[in-house]
Order: sequence, then C-alpha cells, then structure tokens
Amino acid sequence: MPLTDMQCRTAKPKDKPYKLSDSEGLYLEVLPSGGRYWRLKYRLHGKEKRFAIGVYPKVGLSEARQAKEKIKCELKEGLDPVLARQERKLRAAFEHGQTFKLVALEWHSKGLETWDERYAKTILHRLEKYVFDELGMYPVHLLKPLTVLGCLQKIEKTAPEMARRVKQLISHICRYAIVTGRTETDPTIGLETVLKRYKKGHFASLDIDELPAFIISLHDHKARLYRQTYLAICFLFFTFVRTSELVEAKWAEFDFDQAMWTIPSERMKMRSPHLVPLSRQALDILNELQEMNGKREYVFPSLPRPLKPMSKGAILIALKRMGYSGRMTGHGFRALALGILKEKLGYSHEVADRQLAHAPRSSTDRAYDRAKFLPQRIQMMQDYSDYLDKVYLNALQAQSYHIRTVPIYKDQKNSE
Repeated sequence: MPLTDMQCRTAKPKDKPYKLSDSEGLYLEVLPSGGRYWRLKYRLHGKEKRFAIGVYPKVGLSEARQAKEKIKCELKEGLDPVLARQERKLRAAFEHGQTFKLVALEWHSKGLETWDERYAKTILHRLEKYVFDELGMYPVHLLKPLTVLGCLQKIEKTAPEMARRVKQLISHICRYAIVTGRTETDPTIGLETVLKRYKKGHFASLDIDELPAFIISLHDHKARLYRQTYLAICFLFFTFVRTSELVEAKWAEFDFDQAMWTIPSERMKMRSPHLVPLSRQALDILNELQEMNGKREYVFPSLPRPLKPMSKGAILIALKRMGYSGRMTGHGFRALALGILKEKLGYSHEVADRQLAHAPRSSTDRAYDRAKFLPQRIQMMQDYSDYLDKVYLNALQAQSYHIRTVPIYKDQKNSE
C-alpha cells in the first residue's frame, strides 16, 4: 500500500534501521539516529541495486516519486541511474570550469596559427582591458545577454566604437564555445540594437585650397620642431603612407638605386606588400635622415628609446603646435593627396587609389599583382612632389619671403 505524507512525517526511529515501502521499489529508510532517506531498489542486467534519491523532508514524497519515474525511464533505456548521476556531476563540474576566460584564451591560441603578431596582441589586449574582469570567471554556458550588455555599456560610455568591436570579439568566442560543445547559444545576438548607434567619422584633413596656408605654417614652425619630426612630416607629405607605416619604416626596406620603398605585408593594413616610388624630394629627405639615423634600424627612431620607432603621436603633437589640432592628422595627408592627384594633376582614381594601398573594390581588381600601374605611379609620385614644391614656392612668394631654394624640406638657413 503506498505511503502517505503523514506516515513519512510521523515515522519514529528504532533500535535498528527499518523501511517504509511505497511502490515499485521506492521506500523510506529510517535510521536509529532519526535520519530518513529515500531509496529506490531496482534491477539492472540481472543484478539488484539501490539508488539514493535524497533526504526527507528536504525531498518530499511527491518529489521522491517523480525521481523514481525519471529513474525508471533511464532503466528502460538501459542506463544505470548511479552512473548517470555520476556523469551529470562530472559534466556539471566540467561546465563550471569552462569559464569565459578559459575558452577565450583557447580561442585566441587557435587564432595564433593564422593571425599576425600585431593583430593577436591587439585582440588579447582588448580582452584583458575590457572583458576578463567583467565576464572572465563566468562559466561560458551561464553567460546571459544582460550580463554581456552590462559589460558593453561600461565600455560604451567612453568608447562607443570599441564597445561594438568587443561585442564582435565576445560573439566569436561564444560561437567557438558552441562548436566545441561548451555552450548552446551566443548571448551577444541582438545586442547591437541596444548599443548606441555610432557613425565612424573621417580623419581630419585639409581641403586643397587650404594647402598654401598650411605650408606657410609648416615653414614658420620649421625651427621650432625637432628636425626629425619636421622631416617626418615632409616625408609623409611626399609619400602619403599611413602614419604607422611611416614611423615604423626600416632602412632595409629602401632601395636607393631603384628609388623604391617596399613596405612588407606584415606592416600593411591589407596584409600585402606595398611599393612606394620615391621622388627626388623624398630621396633627398632620406639622405639627410641617413646621416642622422643611418646606424639605427629605424628611419625615424624614438628620441628617448633609439631602438624603438618614434611615436605616432609625434606627428599629431607637431600639427597641434602648428595650430591644426582637429583640422589635420597624419592620415589626413592621404585624403589631401588623393584630391590633388585627381583634381589638380588629372590622375585616374584607379592609379591614385592603388598608391594609397586601398583594398581593390572588385574580385577582378584583387586578381592584379602588387605592381599594377607601377610606371604610372612612379611618374605620379614625382609629379605630386613637384606640385607640392610649386605650391610651396608660390605660397612663400605671396608672403614676400626671399628664397633661393624651393624644396619644403630644406633647412631654413639655406632657403631664405
């Protein structure tokens, strides 16, 4: 006859353990100490076994019966409930140990096989700076959208675009966790609708008609700037490479005989080697720099740490001193050059764009090799340098400067 809850509550201890049977092998065992335990007797593969369901009254009669039904289902499938429970415990322990940080570092280590060193360092830095303190210790399968959103909103307060980049990182890691069986969902899905909309702006750059005034300002600040910084700005003017490509330039990359600078793929944004034809003006600047820094690895070494390249911020600081903070950046020389090449010198967008090392827009363009339009680009870079010198000369003459030499980079004492 099945047990009642009253019988379970009023069961008194005796000198020896005894059982109060319910049905289908379920019984309540009462110990001399007063403890009452639910047990289930069952047979599997011809052997009689017992399974501990729980302690009464923490596990009530109805809960014990529900557990019995679940165990019966496992038995029908040929599963031993004891082994199944052990497996669940091990699984729970494993899942608890699979923290977001552990999975993220594993994902990062896999990426090292294909990423370049700089990108790998950037990714790890962002995880350590923005994510691990907030989410690192969460078991990845317990990570919820609201938890991730809280982390992203803290980043968003000061860096909206970074919040979106970090969201993408977290998504990549969670998708890796799904594939490797550590979780079932990506908690970042849909969070972009909650984050603030952020429109990325362009780098500050001058209009073409502002060029003469800028050149006058550069001329007037020539003596106030550290000579290497001044030459770096002039070289950036003549080559319009990215600032990072400029400051990390090494002497080994330059072929003076061929008047060519080959920037290796690992330093290029598009991860492809880039050729920069060198005008006569650019070569003259390099010759002066070689006298200054020829024994160094870098063309533009750091002043306090000569074994390291100069800081990208040095260009911005110099432009700020010239009064162009927020109006011109190192990257702005690229936009300025593109405008001059197309509007003033009549070069096609394809030729100018290839010199800027932009990603080709179509699969057909991407099939061309890195030297496409090279003869045109060589002539274009010389025409561009000559144009800058012409603007420089006209701007100085308009300001009543008495000059004997034209090039922008020449020392002031030799140019007035």
